Amino acid sequence: MVEHQLRERGIRDPRVLDAMERIPRERFVPPELERVAYRDRALSIGLGQTISQPYMVAGMTEALHLTGSERVLEIGTGSGYQTAILAALARHVYTVERVAELSERARGILAALGLENISFRIGDGSLGWPEEAPFDAILVTAGAPEPPPSLLAQLEKHGGRLVIPVGGQGLQELLRIEPNGAGFTRTRLMGCRFVPLIGKEGWPESAV
Repeated sequence: MVEHQLRERGIRDPRVLDAMERIPRERFVPPELERVAYRDRALSIGLGQTISQPYMVAGMTEALHLTGSERVLEIGTGSGYQTAILAALARHVYTVERVAELSERARGILAALGLENISFRIGDGSLGWPEEAPFDAILVTAGAPEPPPSLLAQLEKHGGRLVIPVGGQGLQELLRIEPNGAGFTRTRLMGCRFVPLIGKEGWPESAV
């Protein structure tokens, strides 16, 4: 996976590659999908949610430019795989999931792997985690119609970065958004397809 799906497709950050090599992806998928856990595609984890393809996980993580000192907010715990990668690369991860069953399942897997620098919250991820703001980096693993104002407000003003899929419910563009003093700079990274970000500042549940 690391050699052919990541390095050959341009992932260069050695810390990201090392984390992707060390974290056992098969632990985060249903038992019947363990044999295909390392294929480069999204897989269903139930409850209408997916675990993202390895290349997308690596690309989003690399775009955050983590050095190990950051406090990172993750929106959409899902399977917990992306959470594990972030925890291997940052000082502390705060992860928010709206589906309680997914959050609890991920918490058990991550604890079994010995990853302790993670705080969990069940709630509306589009509103972030204001009590713990500001964050050095924010990663959103669901597609939003626009960047949620609450997440922009929770970014560290100097050097903060938000990586988020923005667009319709079918296709989105992955953006890196950074404060620039007068507002925010948007950088397009790649096209992508994510499940919708449901919440007050995302998609209404009735529209999904």
